[in-house]
Amino acid sequence: MLTCHPETNSRVVDGIEARVRWAGRDALHFTYVVKGDIDGLRIPPLRSSRQADDLWRHTCFEAFVAVKGNAAYSEFNFSPSGEWAIYAFRNYRTKIPLAIDPIAPMIGVRRSDSTFEMDVDVRTNHLAPQRFDARFRLGLCAVIEETDGALSYWALKHPPGKPDFHHSDGFALEIEPSGLEVADESCRSQR
Repeated sequence: MLTCHPETNSRVVDGIEARVRWAGRDALHFTYVVKGDIDGLRIPPLRSSRQADDLWRHTCFEAFVAVKGNAAYSEFNFSPSGEWAIYAFRNYRTKIPLAIDPIAPMIGVRRSDSTFEMDVDVRTNHLAPQRFDARFRLGLCAVIEETDGALSYWALKHPPGKPDFHHSDGFALEIEPSGLEVADESCRSQR
């Protein structure tokens, strides 16, 4: 369930639903659905798919993936523009180089008056560390920018204090390894 951080508000978002499932042995499929007054959101315009930093400064959907029992994790940022970023961390906010160059995620968006949806397929061959026999812990999150520039921060679980998607307490969803079972987890939130 994505909930809005208590120190940030959204006047236009009624709720955010997030789903994740394995899409084959080495890929995850994410779906994010924002419900509310979509005309009140600042959604970056579509661009060519490319890697970019600082996507979190605007409307952006994120996933943090760690192997259960390990401090290392990977961060995925997906912009409605088609831009993306993937980072690896040894432990809390200690960035390390990716083991291999990432393959660009496949990003698709749909919009209506009351919903904005994003689907993303991302390869997991560069997760830190590579261990596919253990459970994964995930943090699913979103940064939502409104037309007046106000930002709200949404996550499965917020640790105490200011918004911090990197905090391991926010990695609140567990899924089985891809080779054992296909997991489909749904999270729903109401404002």
